[in-house]
Amino acid sequence: MASFMSFLGMVIVILAQVSSMIVTKQAMSKGLSEFILAFYSNGFSTMVLLPSCFIFHRSDERPSLSFSLLSSFFFLGLVGCSGLLLGYAGLQYSSATLNTTMLNLIPAFTFILALIFRMEKLNLRRSSSQAKSVGTVVSIAGAFIVTLYQGPPVIKTKPFLFISQSHWILGGFLLAAESFTTSLWYIIQASILKKYPAVLITIFFYCFFVTIQSGIMALIMEKDPSAWRLQLDIRLVAVLYAGIIGNAFRFSLLTWCLKKTGPLYVSMFKPLAVVVADLIDVLFSGQTLYLGSLVGAAVIVIGFYGVMWGKAKEEKAGEISEEGCLQSSSENVPLLQNKRLEDHI
Repeated sequence: MASFMSFLGMVIVILAQVSSMIVTKQAMSKGLSEFILAFYSNGFSTMVLLPSCFIFHRSDERPSLSFSLLSSFFFLGLVGCSGLLLGYAGLQYSSATLNTTMLNLIPAFTFILALIFRMEKLNLRRSSSQAKSVGTVVSIAGAFIVTLYQGPPVIKTKPFLFISQSHWILGGFLLAAESFTTSLWYIIQASILKKYPAVLITIFFYCFFVTIQSGIMALIMEKDPSAWRLQLDIRLVAVLYAGIIGNAFRFSLLTWCLKKTGPLYVSMFKPLAVVVADLIDVLFSGQTLYLGSLVGAAVIVIGFYGVMWGKAKEEKAGEISEEGCLQSSSENVPLLQNKRLEDHI
């Protein structure tokens, strides 16, 4: 049941991310600055998360805060703010499809970083490690099939939203940098959760520090005071949607899944965003759905199954070893007690 909830949670996270990406793209095309968007959306997320911390984490259950922990939150916010601004800039120069395509680099970056920081074990003699390694490669390959292999058209639609195309190479480099910072964010977040398991409080401090950092960047980069004013249009919708769905809800659910499964499992769902973005592009931007998208989606599912099978086998092996230790300890206690009785007699 826990594995299914983690799977469902990550699917919802991807849907929230891609939908927020589409709304953000439309708002930036109307002149909304990525720096101001980051400041307003994270500030709104901070206000939403503050009462939630007191509701879901009681005072007697909240771990104590230290300067070292606050420094970790600040560094987590710095990495997240850098990735957020890189992602917004890359999205402004490209499209949601290219954005989700470059997310395919995250599983590879996360797998490498997790091995470096010894958060994942790789033993190619074990079938579980082989499944995770092959599943990672297969999933990334499937996402690139969606992008590079077109094939004959399957579904044709008329455009509903207009999305401009420009500077794809620059956007690709910016999005690649975002993928690396996102992978590093997963690693740092996973290490913080081991010391401080309060999910909502962690995300609150993350959004709080991102608000401060993005606000400083916005003050430096945006000299026009009128750029800070929001009206009742797509720009205000983007700020509210990014603040509630894209930040507060998505990051809280993502952190919960990260706590339950680890950074590699979470990063493996990034290629799924390519499929979701293709569907949204077909429905709203009028792009044609080709056979390559369907073939790539099938390959991605196979890769997902490989990684999840490997993780499930490792968890099962861990449960069996724990049961064995409990049984051996329970069997040893009566023997020790009998020995003490014999000594007394």
